[in-house]
Amino acid sequence: MDYETLRHAADSWGLLYLTVLFAGFVIYTFRPGSKSVAQDMAKLPLREDDNNG
Repeated sequence: MDYETLRHAADSWGLLYLTVLFAGFVIYTFRPGSKSVAQDMAKLPLREDDNNG
């Protein structure tokens, strides 16, 4: 394989891979039931913790 072949494969399949990965992240984030998880994670830094070691 030469450079041009590898570059063409990376351009086409790499773009497809990153597009599918991005779509997966978006679907995971906006799925039903994720609002409560996101709100819980947003309040995590402010939560009182008894185990401050």
